[in-house]
Amino acid sequence: MVPAYALAYARENRPRFIEELKRFINFPSVSAQPKHASDLRRCAASLADHLSRIGLHNARMIATGHHPLVYADWLQNARGPTLLIYGHYDVQPPEPLNEWHSPPFSATVRGNNLYGRGASDDKGQMFAHVKSLEAYLRTCAALPVNVKCIFEGEEEIGSPNLHSFIERNRGSLSADIAVVSDMPIPGPNRPAITYAMRGGLSFELEVIGPKRDLHSGLYGGAVHNPLQALCEIVGTLHDHNGRVTIPGFYRRVREWKPLERKHMAKTGPSNIELLQNARATRAWGETGFTEYERTTIRPALTINGIAGGYQGPGTKGVIPARAVAKLSFRLVPDQDARELEARLREYIKDLTPQTVRSRLRVQSHAHPVVFDRNHPAMRAAAFAYRQGFGRAPIFLRCGGTIPVVDTFRQTLCIPTVLMGFALPNDNMHAPNEKFYLPNFYKGVTTCIWFLRALAASQRTRALPQLYEHVATEEMIASK
Repeated sequence: MVPAYALAYARENRPRFIEELKRFINFPSVSAQPKHASDLRRCAASLADHLSRIGLHNARMIATGHHPLVYADWLQNARGPTLLIYGHYDVQPPEPLNEWHSPPFSATVRGNNLYGRGASDDKGQMFAHVKSLEAYLRTCAALPVNVKCIFEGEEEIGSPNLHSFIERNRGSLSADIAVVSDMPIPGPNRPAITYAMRGGLSFELEVIGPKRDLHSGLYGGAVHNPLQALCEIVGTLHDHNGRVTIPGFYRRVREWKPLERKHMAKTGPSNIELLQNARATRAWGETGFTEYERTTIRPALTINGIAGGYQGPGTKGVIPARAVAKLSFRLVPDQDARELEARLREYIKDLTPQTVRSRLRVQSHAHPVVFDRNHPAMRAAAFAYRQGFGRAPIFLRCGGTIPVVDTFRQTLCIPTVLMGFALPNDNMHAPNEKFYLPNFYKGVTTCIWFLRALAASQRTRALPQLYEHVATEEMIASK
């Protein structure tokens, strides 16, 4: 059955949807910065109120050890499947502020784009699901499936409280399938389903030297500079070919068959496309692999930031007492984050000179995931994309990490459909983040069709036959 009323409602209410999304973006819900704690609470309260007003039940904020979760549900379909919708309302810090063309927390439409921090990561993409629910509830007073929404405020800091919350509430959060929209697709008319993501291990390395900052003229050359020692340690973590030097780091890395690499070469971005999206002129990394393979099926170690010593204008002759580096691994099947943490600690201990001390603080773990491209829910998503974008999606790997996806797999024992609506040039995590508005409209339409397709799959138990016409070469190759 075509969800005509819901689709018409979504088309007619686009201007209001955009105004509501702008108000959502205007909350400076930066989870990494303590000064915004109250802003996150206000954002969560507003979101819970919005979910209640569109017709969802039990909408509320749930306290955690830090920033609150937002939960809502609609469970009135006795025979239908249950869909768990995940998103996050927290955002990355907006700095550097001087590179923004408009204030990051004053959402602005310019042309076909909505600019603001969180516009695409993840407020805009998450909002597409919210508006699809509203379209059904306002026109049909019911949803075609049961729905549970869990929206968190700590994704950008590694979701430190989400896993334990799901563990404690696995019964009330039980579902048949989860859906997450928090990733890009290759282009405005190139929808894609993500079927694999890398895992992650984030940590902070601190090197400690003298008890206080020292005059570099009086002590330079006699006391080992912690900032220098830190750079020496970090510089040793890669060899000249871009490989990580930690002993045993590659021992569990899965080798993929030629058929999978052929599929990736056919569907993924070319080396030129990837570099253009990165606005880089030359590639770097492990030899023997394409840029797309390096960012998806190969692990990586990234230096995310280094701090130490004087950071102000001009000069200051100082040997800092301490220096800190923030680093992160992206892990692939079948690497184990806990095992690699132990290897890392031992290696850092060996690399640390006796003239300084080092301290390693691990901040988050996440395992890599790979999902079956032929799962019925994947076919439902493919059908929905075809209706929303007018084109069948391709199946892609993503080099990023969403920790909750592995939690859903291990704790709730359900797969996750990863269907994004953002674009590679939407500047996620960068100044002038945006969301391409035609993709927002298509995203709402796609989400409406996805709900309908999931309901049809449960009712007919014949999803492969219903959606055979959207089967692609990628699906066939994965069998």
